[in-house]
Amino acid sequence: MECLRRRSSFAGCGYETSPPKIPASCSGSCDAPKPVYCCFGRRLSNAPVKIVVGFAAGGAVDIVARLIGQWLSERIGQQFVVENRPGAGNNIATEYVLKSDPDGYTLLLTNPTNAINATYYEKLPYDFIRDSAPVAGIMRVPNVMEVSPLLAATTVPEFITQAKANPGKLSYATGGNGTSVHMSAELFKLMTKTDILNVTYRGLALAYTNLMMNRVQVTFDNLPGSIGFIRQGKLRALAVTTTTRSPALPDIPTLAEFIPGYEASAWYGVSAPRNTPKTVIGKLNKEINAALAGPARQARFADLGGMMVPGTPDDFGKLVSDETEKWAKVIKFAGIRTE
Repeated sequence: MECLRRRSSFAGCGYETSPPKIPASCSGSCDAPKPVYCCFGRRLSNAPVKIVVGFAAGGAVDIVARLIGQWLSERIGQQFVVENRPGAGNNIATEYVLKSDPDGYTLLLTNPTNAINATYYEKLPYDFIRDSAPVAGIMRVPNVMEVSPLLAATTVPEFITQAKANPGKLSYATGGNGTSVHMSAELFKLMTKTDILNVTYRGLALAYTNLMMNRVQVTFDNLPGSIGFIRQGKLRALAVTTTTRSPALPDIPTLAEFIPGYEASAWYGVSAPRNTPKTVIGKLNKEINAALAGPARQARFADLGGMMVPGTPDDFGKLVSDETEKWAKVIKFAGIRTE
């Protein structure tokens, strides 16, 4: 099994210096199960693998990261931990990962913000497509337009009517500028010609209480983050943002049923710093795809409203590239700028 490169490397595993001595009791084929990060039949490091999340704990990105981290830990025997680095619309976490050692021990839970920010911000200290290595896709989900049960509007047409009657008085919550939640709201405003104010939080999990209390009136959250609140009646779903209804909320209409041509969705995957060895990328991809293949795990993501997107690193790289191009067109056409 290939090893992960830890700052320096060993001959036979892409390393520059000589390999470590192998104990007589472990001559390359130990009886114990071998974790993904081992070489010559033994583990080189007990350090946990970090999955870095650019938002506060409790939101959709964090939920997905913790699920995939738990499943990888169970499969491989190597500890995967989630590290939250919220702020600057996911840019703090992204820059941290891209500037980390390319050894496979620091990974990014990649999400639509990584595609959106490429155009949304005029200057970034990195180029995401150039400076990252795609590892694997995880899943794609709808966003959901949701409001407080205290709000008078109970349908999309009623909300549009209320917003047009009160320009600049309603507000929408986002977990950061440049997120898919932000872009979904701006696309809604553009296509309905409504004036709704943006209230930004350091992660949408921090906005849920204000939304329930009607202090902010609407959000377009990634479905996994708030589906529990919807089922509990604490938030009211008005529509999903995809062109087809979500099996997780089959009675909730799509926005396209009221606003022809409207479409947006969120997606998640794993990326590593550029120059991470291909053997490491390949092994991680294989283990992530295997983790997603279990029926119980597929059912768990389906319950969150998600559709699996397994595939090769190149498949995930194409998804990121296509989404970057798509949101660049929306941002430029709508004239959306950083606030």
